[in-house]
Amino acid sequence: MNPTRIPARLRRQVVMAAQGRCAYCRSSEALMGVTFEIDHILPEAAGGETTADNLCLCCPVCNRHKADRLTAHDSSTSQEVLLFHPNHQVWSEHFTWSEDGSHVVGLTAAGRATVEALHMNRSQMAELRRYWAETGRHPPEENAEKVR
Repeated sequence: MNPTRIPARLRRQVVMAAQGRCAYCRSSEALMGVTFEIDHILPEAAGGETTADNLCLCCPVCNRHKADRLTAHDSSTSQEVLLFHPNHQVWSEHFTWSEDGSHVVGLTAAGRATVEALHMNRSQMAELRRYWAETGRHPPEENAEKVR
């Protein structure tokens, strides 16, 4: 199945709502040096629509690891759980930052499973986050409210 082309106006809406950050790992597009992608949270292959409620800004690495997944394994509970839904759930209720800001820590089953499935704490990313933290650019302040 060919991915649906995202209309420019809808893409701008999604990018603005994300404030330039990956909906999953919260990396800044400006700091990453790569163009972020628009992710269908519920994949098109699973019936997901191309609407603002089902789209989010995503860094290429999180997007590749998420692929068409809806669920992942939570090693703490040994359960298969739904991945974090960035438009229906609040990031700070499911994740926090390690003390030095280098790692995303899952607080819930969905958070833990999403961290692992999307490889959010790969060594290269943790090193970048350490540098960003040292330069005062990380971690981002999280709003208590949902983006949408």
